Amino acid sequence: MTIDIKAPTFPESVADGTIATWHKKPGEAVARDELIVDIETDKVVLEVVAPNDGVIEKIIKGEGEIVLSGEVIGIFVEGAKGSEPVAVAAAPAAAPAESSREVHVSPAARKLIEESGVDVNAIASTGKGGRVTKEDVVNHLGGSGTAVAVKPQPKSTQETAPVSSVANMPKIELSGQGRPEKRVPMTRLRASIARRLVEAQQTAAMLTTFNEVNMKPVMDLRSQYKDMFEKKHNGVRLGFMSFFVKAAAEALKRFPAVNASIDGNDMVYHGYQDIGVAVSSDRGLVVPILRDADEMSLAEIEGGIRDYGNKAKDGKLSIEDMTGGTFTISNGGVFGSLMSTPILNPPQTAILGMHKIQDRPMAVNGQVVILPMMYLALSYDHRMIDGKEAVQFLVTIKDLLEDPARILLDI
Repeated sequence: MTIDIKAPTFPESVADGTIATWHKKPGEAVARDELIVDIETDKVVLEVVAPNDGVIEKIIKGEGEIVLSGEVIGIFVEGAKGSEPVAVAAAPAAAPAESSREVHVSPAARKLIEESGVDVNAIASTGKGGRVTKEDVVNHLGGSGTAVAVKPQPKSTQETAPVSSVANMPKIELSGQGRPEKRVPMTRLRASIARRLVEAQQTAAMLTTFNEVNMKPVMDLRSQYKDMFEKKHNGVRLGFMSFFVKAAAEALKRFPAVNASIDGNDMVYHGYQDIGVAVSSDRGLVVPILRDADEMSLAEIEGGIRDYGNKAKDGKLSIEDMTGGTFTISNGGVFGSLMSTPILNPPQTAILGMHKIQDRPMAVNGQVVILPMMYLALSYDHRMIDGKEAVQFLVTIKDLLEDPARILLDI
């Protein structure tokens, strides 16, 4: 029985996708639910699996080609017997380079493997069903030190370098003569991020207002209850982000324009608070959404952020996870940023930037006191939000964080 292999149905916000990797060749045996092709969109990598046991008869769309929603990309023959792939464990010493395609690898891990040039057969897998995860690759690279296998490039002085797990940028190992360089095509996600950020700067009347918040009350509260909180909520840790999300949700209720979006010449006011939390991933910055954040508890917020972080590492974020959102919070403080001007996430009209907590001398009741302070930045679209509203919104967040009991008491 012949079956069309089709691209998944994309949501309205995604126009098309690109064939990233075919994991199986025509004529090669495929098991039911085995990964056969990855399709990269502007937001996520979508995996297409085999509908049943059989063989891929024909590949219609090759790697790098653009595909539309539901478009036929290949032909699958159900029940047919094909050539069996080389077992990775059978001959690890003599396994050819192509055998790396037979190992189940997550999208995030695959990108790291390709850029580092490490032999996938040498990586110990801990994922479900023997899948190699990003953590497996990072652990392998960390354990192997600098002796990372590098794919040779004949007739060229350029070398493929290992990837930094911290900065997520390729390092160039200076060896031999010449001036090594590495040219890497921009991914669809990175290109989409660049396009949206440039669009925001070109179309919005963007301004940024700053304030600072004394984090000592929140830090004291967290220090006092973090152990009880973690025990009560099955290992969910109490962080700072949940306080900011709750404070932002309350402030958005008081200032609806900050929770609005612009659609052409229309201003759309939202009666709900869907807050996006910017998360750094191997493929770039992604913004999964906490739906109805105002109705979530601190534990639900922390648990949601943790789950999204794990999904981002494994390349498992879905389009639905990142679709929508009425407001965004970005935390550059985790990387050490003391102050920044975040760029809007269109069509949203505002974004809150968190930063590093820094001890600074402050004047309190005529006395100089050392306090843990954080700069807050609110970038906003002046077409929709007046300066008065923006400043009052930021002051509201400051007041709620400096007296966190007000968040619980709704005052």
